Amino acid sequence: MAVDLPFAAACERNKVPICAVLKEVLPEKGTVLEIGSGTGQHIVFFAAQQPRLHWQPSDRKEYLPGLSRRLAADGCSTILPLIELDVMQSWPEQNFAAVYSANTAHIMDWQAVCAMFEGVSQRLLPGGSFCLYGPFNEGGTFTAPSNAAFDAQLKRENPAMGIRDIKALETLASSQQMVLERRFSLPANNQLLLFRLNRQHSAGTPGRSKHD
Repeated sequence: MAVDLPFAAACERNKVPICAVLKEVLPEKGTVLEIGSGTGQHIVFFAAQQPRLHWQPSDRKEYLPGLSRRLAADGCSTILPLIELDVMQSWPEQNFAAVYSANTAHIMDWQAVCAMFEGVSQRLLPGGSFCLYGPFNEGGTFTAPSNAAFDAQLKRENPAMGIRDIKALETLASSQQMVLERRFSLPANNQLLLFRLNRQHSAGTPGRSKHD
């Protein structure tokens, strides 16, 4: 009997172009934390394409059963055991060479986005990178009509959700000692933002964000 695996068509469409960018910007070795692994389609593909890295899948509790099935069916030895991670709660004690997250900033409320950046800053190794993928606004303006329609759909579901502005994310990153180093334009009006940790030494244990 076939295993019932979670599936998102968007992940199948965007995994190849995202992986091409990650191959360019991720370190040659180390451990990469994925925040919000979701269906697991990204991490199993990336791990197969970049076998010198170790990959740490994570997600909120309600998504773990489906993600676990995906990893059991398609995972490989460089994918570490799945962990539960809610950005507003306790983070893992481990530090990471890089962090990757796709299509999460627009489904979180702003407080959770702040908590994510704070936690990432505290868990990146010195000089580590944070790769954030999704649709983003520029100068308070939607970059495409499809993004405006998507934002309206999100806000109908929950007014706290919505496409985030790059400048706001850049300011938030700066408050956590990260800089927006590069931006990559990807298909379907999406981008990958590469933030770099400036702090020389990570310290402290991240928890609930103090930002509003």
